Amino acid sequence: MVHQYSSQAHLSRSGDTEDIVALLAPRLAYFAGVARTEHVTRAAQEMQVPQSTLSRAMVRLEQDLGVDLFARRGRTVSLTPAGRTFLTSVDRALAEIEKAADEVRADADPATGKVAFGFLHTLGSETVPGLIRAFRADHPRVRFSLVQNYGEAMLERLRAGELDLCLTSPVPDAPDLIARRLDEQKLRLVVPADHRLATRKRVRLAEAADETFVTLEPGYGLRRITDDVCKEAGFRPRIAFEGEEAETLRGLVAAGLGVALLPPPAVPRPGVAELTVTAPRAVREIGVAWLDGHPDTPPVAAFKQFLLSRRGNLLPT
Repeated sequence: MVHQYSSQAHLSRSGDTEDIVALLAPRLAYFAGVARTEHVTRAAQEMQVPQSTLSRAMVRLEQDLGVDLFARRGRTVSLTPAGRTFLTSVDRALAEIEKAADEVRADADPATGKVAFGFLHTLGSETVPGLIRAFRADHPRVRFSLVQNYGEAMLERLRAGELDLCLTSPVPDAPDLIARRLDEQKLRLVVPADHRLATRKRVRLAEAADETFVTLEPGYGLRRITDDVCKEAGFRPRIAFEGEEAETLRGLVAAGLGVALLPPPAVPRPGVAELTVTAPRAVREIGVAWLDGHPDTPPVAAFKQFLLSRRGNLLPT
């Protein structure tokens, strides 16, 4: 039987790609099923759809493309050359869709799913490995995608859907985010080992008012805290160097290039002395943040609850 086109206009080559996809995508699996069986009735039975629905879908598909995909003989069909070309790409597309579906199901699996977790560089050497080790004691097969960055960059990735959770400081206050304070970390005044204050254990920050400071770049949470604490101590720090990583700043201090206000190191650094700041109160709050209204997969929900359970006991002692 020769297939006759209806008078309905088909898609032009200049049509928008989104329009083409919207029209064609729902019928691709039907097309692949008919092409595989070369029989409309058999394909309808296998896919558990009414035969009339399948037949209409194939007619409409050909109309939208403006190309004959099948040569018809009753309910038996065979692919035309155009149909074979189309089937090759359709099979690839359906395979990619199936792969994507398998991946998202795997990521959401309660036992083996994935958590996209962001955290500050300063928490990466000791705090985060310890947290993940403790969590995996009860969830040994949950996988993690780990991202280290400064606070604002992590919040941007959280909003973009690239992260499920992040540990950051200061604790963000934004209408589109939910954040919970978990712990606080005392900051120390780090000075070169031969510095005039190096023999002290405690210091008022005002005693460093005339010093040259090395700090993180603007935009980093610790830089904002440094500026605020120095302001509270009655001075504006003179900045000699700005960096992106706390341990680099310790190296600059050890080289005699300035002093810094930093969290404790994971491993003591030679060449510097680390002094407790008695006034003003020099701490940074650490919190966990996530996107408001964003549904959690089971592994994300489990890790979130684990982090919240560590409130007041997040950081190594």
